[in-house]
Amino acid sequence: MTITPAPGGFDEFEMYQVLERACTKAGLDSRDARLLRGHTNAVLLLEKEQVVAKIARKGTDAESVARTVTFVRWLIEAGFPTVSLHPCDQPLIVDGHAVTFWTYLPQPEQPVAARQLAGPLKALHSLPLPPIDLAEHDNIRAIRRSLSLITCLPGAAIRYMEEEADRLEGELREVQFTLAPGLIQGDPQHRNALHTTDESAVLCDWDTVAHGQPEWDLVTVEVHCRRFGYGQTHYQAFASAYGWDVTKCAAYSVLRDTQELDMITTNARKIRFAPDSLSEIQRRVDGLSRRDSQLPWNIL
Repeated sequence: MTITPAPGGFDEFEMYQVLERACTKAGLDSRDARLLRGHTNAVLLLEKEQVVAKIARKGTDAESVARTVTFVRWLIEAGFPTVSLHPCDQPLIVDGHAVTFWTYLPQPEQPVAARQLAGPLKALHSLPLPPIDLAEHDNIRAIRRSLSLITCLPGAAIRYMEEEADRLEGELREVQFTLAPGLIQGDPQHRNALHTTDESAVLCDWDTVAHGQPEWDLVTVEVHCRRFGYGQTHYQAFASAYGWDVTKCAAYSVLRDTQELDMITTNARKIRFAPDSLSEIQRRVDGLSRRDSQLPWNIL
């Protein structure tokens, strides 16, 4: 089951109005645009131009989008393999909404395999910090912010997740991380990477880039492999290619539980834009309360 939300929090008419005005500013033709993705941001392909337009989720701070553009330009100057920005002034602001444009890479039906994420992630984790003011990665802060915005779940479910956040915050204070801190992507997964023509892959979504522990990126890949049906073999191929297995570290269970709670609460606060996702969120919370670490999740 794949649940399609309101793209980027916009209704369809508003989304296309923002797109048309941004394309006019950029000198691009939007008449044949089609939606590629919409759960977080509205991502559309301009077929004639072979350019991807990304409208930041409604309410996104334009300054954060500008910071992402600056970071991607720094990556490209450093020779890091990433999707290229379309050559125009970016971001473009339309009625307070930030729009960016990217080179389109045609994709086969199958998503990027986890092992293909290993090389780009390891290279990212080895880069020096850029001269850009990046956020410190903080899952607990993100969880508490999401919990404060959830309105569609029962009070008991909210209280349970608040108690889990308290538990995990305490346990994280005792964690001794193994890897050196540095640049992390923040949400590396199969759908945040793209195939290239030489059978490698590039990371393509930098909204969550931060300074933090690489273990958070690695456990995110593991969660996606386990929860979304890719399987243990798929994850082990990633761990072998990266050269380090997060499931073998002493802190794995607290990292896993924190990452999963963050994913659940993030989706729960977006329910107003995607009401059909409510039953899946409730199912995940129920599985979490039963400590069912193998419950398959449906993609939202």
